[in-house]
Amino acid sequence: MSHHLLIEAHLKRLKLPAIARSYEAMAREAAAANQSFDGYLLALLEQEVRQRDENLQRSRLQSARFPVIKTLDQFDFSAVPDLNKAMVLHLAQGEYADRRENILLIGTNGTGKTHLAIGLGICACRQGRRVRFVTAPALVNELTEARQEHRLSRVEAYYQRVEVLILDEVGFVPFARDGAELFFNLCAARYERRSTIVTSNLEFSRWPEVLGDHTLAGALVDRLTHHAHIIQVNGESYRFRESLRRMSSCAAPEGGGPDGGARQSAGPQATSGGRRHAAKQA
Repeated sequence: MSHHLLIEAHLKRLKLPAIARSYEAMAREAAAANQSFDGYLLALLEQEVRQRDENLQRSRLQSARFPVIKTLDQFDFSAVPDLNKAMVLHLAQGEYADRRENILLIGTNGTGKTHLAIGLGICACRQGRRVRFVTAPALVNELTEARQEHRLSRVEAYYQRVEVLILDEVGFVPFARDGAELFFNLCAARYERRSTIVTSNLEFSRWPEVLGDHTLAGALVDRLTHHAHIIQVNGESYRFRESLRRMSSCAAPEGGGPDGGARQSAGPQATSGGRRHAAKQA
């Protein structure tokens, strides 16, 4: 068996696909550049490590189940002038997860709370953390179905392994009593063990409206806000601004001047008249 086939067989057995794809081309480049054997080996290993890091990051992003990919670089901080940008960027470094602290994004609808939560979650994925995004209503449904199917302990164990759990839309849909208790139990089990990022359009004083019980709501808020970074995200709805922008863009005249609309509507008549004039000449 040739050296080439033996090398490929060994690389396949050792599960080094990046080296298997590139070792020949890199060997030619190393020979042309008179590179040392150590330098060539280092370049190969770096290629494998880089590829594995990219694969792991891709896998983490898929496992997180983000509804969309939105990074903090894409967030328009100028649209929410009261938002503490410095705090958000500091949190993006991930120290809160090392200390098992929570992040609570509270504010009016459409101001970018979900975007911020996803952006922080993506940063956590890139730092090698296990992340999961789920809306609060979807989580309650999942826990309720798991209990009915006698697999609740397995689902709860999965969520306890998640290092950064993003609970979106807490407050949009009120929970039934059983669902509220399941939601509380999961959050309480993560208390001081894992980090949770919560987005909500309700002030904490209104959380009993969601959980249906003042005592349960108070206990949940107490656990979530202890060791937490609370960020107010208030302002005009981003979605509303985008709708106004699109409406303004559609209504804008295309002629370039104040009478552009009139010129545009006159165009088809002039063209039609020109065709009638040409027909008479013919």
